[in-house]
Amino acid sequence: MRHKVAGFKLKRDVGARRALLRNLVTSVILQERVVTTIPKAKAVKPLVEKMITLGKRDTLHARRQAAAFLCTPASVKKLFDTLGTRFGQRKGGYTRITRLGPRKGDGAEQAMIELVGSELVKRAADRAKRREERLKAQREGREPEEEQEEK
Repeated sequence: MRHKVAGFKLKRDVGARRALLRNLVTSVILQERVVTTIPKAKAVKPLVEKMITLGKRDTLHARRQAAAFLCTPASVKKLFDTLGTRFGQRKGGYTRITRLGPRKGDGAEQAMIELVGSELVKRAADRAKRREERLKAQREGREPEEEQEEK
């Protein structure tokens, strides 16, 4: 029977598993999407959700709890300043796991774990960057690079 047997071992001892999961959670918070294997993505998902819930609370105690788990001060800052406000009205389900297929080297099943809504943020940033390039090109009195390639 499987009574009181919970969590993922990931073929590692306790210290290596804890370090792996802490680094993955930190990477997901900083980069908003990480490509890894399916078991690692499934293991890290509840931890990322817990960190975002701490970020929504935004108390000193929550900050200290997050800082004790996350690896970098920049990730703690982003968690409370950006992600806590972004997911403030959402009741849960902050992450999404998307299967990507087998890895080329060893055939391990790959998955992408990402924060919900990160594609919209990334798309808006790309759009702003393209707009800035167009405005800069107009100021300099030349055509944007895209239009020159078409002609």
